[in-house]
Amino acid sequence: MSESTIIVERSERVGIIRLNRPKAYNALSGILINELLDALRSFESDTNIGAIILTGNDKGFCAGADIKEQSELSFVNAYNQDYLKNLNDGFFAVHKPIVGVINGIALGGGCELAMMCDILYAAETATFGQPEITLGTIPGAGGTQRLIRAIGKSKAMHMILTGEAISAKEAEAAGLVAKVLPLEEVFSAALKTGTQHASKIASFSAPVVAMAKEAVNEGEWNISERTVHY
Repeated sequence: MSESTIIVERSERVGIIRLNRPKAYNALSGILINELLDALRSFESDTNIGAIILTGNDKGFCAGADIKEQSELSFVNAYNQDYLKNLNDGFFAVHKPIVGVINGIALGGGCELAMMCDILYAAETATFGQPEITLGTIPGAGGTQRLIRAIGKSKAMHMILTGEAISAKEAEAAGLVAKVLPLEEVFSAALKTGTQHASKIASFSAPVVAMAKEAVNEGEWNISERTVHY
């Protein structure tokens, strides 16, 4: 049996998901996406979990889509599997807060995955970028929409059209991340925040919490934009 592409842990009322493809810099394969979505659904249905943390490993957060896997797919297979749509829909279906801990590179699909989280904490070593244009394509998991909402048109256009990455400090100044901390402190800080959120949110009405998060997402996205491909 192949090794799991994620590691799932619990700390009090916080569910923790660690991406676990170190040799591929946590690239988004079909298996990883499916295992990630399964973990999110499990934590979403678990009444003992009030918040979720998504992070990477020593290699960083996520280098983006698994280019090798995608290059081997036929058009029909790629269309039918539509992993990116499943990923977007899966995150939209989670009503509990998701805290992303970005501990290194978050490029392409990795940057888009980070932006699917509700709150982002970044290590000082983190970098964010949408380098797809250098490969002859464009962001395929909502980057062209999420990035402009997060940091504004001019900065987003620069990143997408040049493929240049920004540092954690630049991301914080632009409003992409909430906090930047030393690498050795960032996860514990996020866990503390997640624990506080989990305990507090768990004391509120679950349906009202779900409606509140959905209302915020609706404010960011029109209903017609939920299925994102670019």
